[in-house]
Amino acid sequence: ILESLQREGFEPFFACQTKVRDLSKREHTKHMLRLRRAGQLTGHQVPEIILLNSHDGTSSYQMLPGLFRGVCTNGLVCGQSFGEVRVPHKGNVVEKVIEGAYEVLGVFDRVEGKRDAMQSLALPEPARNALANAALKYRFGEDHQPVTVSQLLTPRRREDYSDDLWTVYQRVQENLMKGGLSGRTAQGKSSRTRAVTGIDGDVKLNRALWVMAENMLDFFGR
Repeated sequence: ILESLQREGFEPFFACQTKVRDLSKREHTKHMLRLRRAGQLTGHQVPEIILLNSHDGTSSYQMLPGLFRGVCTNGLVCGQSFGEVRVPHKGNVVEKVIEGAYEVLGVFDRVEGKRDAMQSLALPEPARNALANAALKYRFGEDHQPVTVSQLLTPRRREDYSDDLWTVYQRVQENLMKGGLSGRTAQGKSSRTRAVTGIDGDVKLNRALWVMAENMLDFFGR
């Protein structure tokens, strides 16, 4: 399938698979590929097709639109409002996966439209705090959050000091995904937040954060 996608001009840029304790199941683990269109391999924000698959055939091929942000080497997964493509492991799978890739490619104009709208919306402090608070509770649960809203909103680089919705969303996403923030356990012991490394956790959290940002955009009528 990968060779067929490459012939169509889709190049793999990043690949990972879930870790398994049982080595006999290694061939059946879930894989994630981030594909880019030839000619769009580098840039500040590059559209990507995220291809998920498990080799044992228990789950369909799944394709989602994404964006890669070069400055922080962070991959975003766009929310469910853009849909996704699923291809079962039966019939002419290769042809259907290629069709699905073009289908995902077709929504990138809409993705960029959302990004532009988010960039044009300056978020007041209460809205910034509300977005970060919702993200914290989604990631760590209602009972205890090991870090503060303020930590989640803290930029990691000079380019991220703007308070437009797009940049605030990026800050929250990067701080949650990459972890490393100093915090406290429920018992009061000092700790550091962990990076999100599993494929399912990565996609689930990323999509949820995108939906939160979209909801904020809708709230302000953009």
